[in-house]
Amino acid sequence: MDTGIEVNNLSYDYGPKKALDDISFSAFSGKFTALLGPNGAGKSTLYHLLTRIMKLQSGQIRIFGNDLKKSPLSAMASMGIVFQQQTLDLDLTVRQNLKYFAALHGLPAQDLENRITERLKSLDIEDRGDEKVRTLNGGHRRRAEIARALLHNPRILLLDEPTVGLDVPSRKAIVDYVHMLCRKEKLTVLWATHLVDEVMQEDDLIILHQGKICAQGNVSKLSEEHKCQSVDDLFRKLVMSGEKA
Repeated sequence: MDTGIEVNNLSYDYGPKKALDDISFSAFSGKFTALLGPNGAGKSTLYHLLTRIMKLQSGQIRIFGNDLKKSPLSAMASMGIVFQQQTLDLDLTVRQNLKYFAALHGLPAQDLENRITERLKSLDIEDRGDEKVRTLNGGHRRRAEIARALLHNPRILLLDEPTVGLDVPSRKAIVDYVHMLCRKEKLTVLWATHLVDEVMQEDDLIILHQGKICAQGNVSKLSEEHKCQSVDDLFRKLVMSGEKA
């Protein structure tokens, strides 16, 4: 199993406040790795470092063996990214947004229309392709952002709280789709969330709290180890009680 993301001894502080405190973990090809933590745990800081929005202070990030600091272009080329805040142009259609993204990435025009159609179809929004983004509901906007993130066929998909603000059916549809995509296309998926119902028993799990990793490993194994019946129980036990895995 290939290691898509490798984080070693990563720390980051905002002056006296330590947002990440010496964290290390790996995420693998074909695995859905859930980064679970309450608001303020350090999830967004980690994503800002993974996507080079912020510079590393200490530690190392490797993307399929490429050091993110030393070889940023090689590392970033492997990534598809869905940020917590929407980044689509509201006054462009869905297809226009995707074409603009394709141009920025230098994707060849040959078969681009087919590639866009296939991604929109797989997310069940092909019929929305010619509609302006501002006319879409939240769930359809998120699907369009995922389609855009996948357009260049990345090996890694990073999603930071991608279902925030969506209703339960929309959240479930997106969670199920990304799990399916992970299995089918063997993507390395790192999914940040504070919602325990988005994590499945077969997933790998990293629980982040106050900038530190409380636990990491397969959900089923962690649940068995800590005698918990659900991810919610596991999360409450490790975060609320301060127990360490």
